[in-house]
Amino acid sequence: MTNDWNGPSRKILVIGAGELGMPVLRNVVRRAAGVAESAVDVLLRGTTIDSTVPAKQHDVAEIRELGIGIVRGDLVENTVDDLAAVFADYDTVIGCTGITAGLDTPMKVAQAALQAKLPRYFPWQFGVDFDVIGRGSPQDIFDSQLDVRDLLRSQHDTEWVIISTGMFMNYLFDAGSGMVDLSNDTVNALGTVDTAVTVTTPEDIGALTAEILFAEPRIRDEIVFVAGDTITYGQLAETLEGVLGRPFALQVWSEPLLMAELGADPDNMTRKYRAVFAQGRGVAWDKADTFNARHGIPTTTLREWVAQNLAERTTTVVDR
Repeated sequence: MTNDWNGPSRKILVIGAGELGMPVLRNVVRRAAGVAESAVDVLLRGTTIDSTVPAKQHDVAEIRELGIGIVRGDLVENTVDDLAAVFADYDTVIGCTGITAGLDTPMKVAQAALQAKLPRYFPWQFGVDFDVIGRGSPQDIFDSQLDVRDLLRSQHDTEWVIISTGMFMNYLFDAGSGMVDLSNDTVNALGTVDTAVTVTTPEDIGALTAEILFAEPRIRDEIVFVAGDTITYGQLAETLEGVLGRPFALQVWSEPLLMAELGADPDNMTRKYRAVFAQGRGVAWDKADTFNARHGIPTTTLREWVAQNLAERTTTVVDR
């Protein structure tokens, strides 16, 4: 591809097919069907392609049924040159691998994108507003994401689009996060009961990514904010009580408490995230100001998610 490319995204590569990658792939393929000469591929590790794990086999089978091409690659094992050679065949690359590939990987992939003179790059930045959080936060991976932003902003050959989504909505209820303890009907507020957080489902992020990808006029060199909902931890407890019909205790995990816990266990990724969200900077924005609100695109609210995913489960348990 040449860096004077000026058309819609047609030759698209999505990196990864996990919790976010699959919704992105499904929606990008759907929207690409209306774009002439479009094609969508996905970069997967060989261990995923050849896996005997049923869930991975199911995803690979779905990818093939959708007509998506599969490209073998490994963000950790491949060099910048290796990745750049792959990216050179595309006009758009969308990163959907998350943080599991390591602290150095976001910069490595960005360098490969620039080396390939990739016309358009959507880096893995699906999350919080790193600019507002700033450097030196409890979560050190955020500094590496700021390094990627600095690199992309320093050049003009590759267009970039960053999609800020807030926290994945289901992570609120992940047992490891500790924010909602369903077994004890308790909400643990990070910071204060009035600390806000923006949350969006991976399914909505996938749909909105496709809309942003194909938006006209083309979005370029911009941070695009989306949201399923923006709520405080107090509102989270109220929503659970209202939908599930039982009281929830509301406890506060203060910033000093969480920073002390992180100090005692400095490599704990969950403690890093808890401390950042307790600080309340860059982790929430007004839903009315988002891309989806401005374009009238409906997204799943917290109340809807709880009703769809928790109320039915609660009813089943009670019936038994």
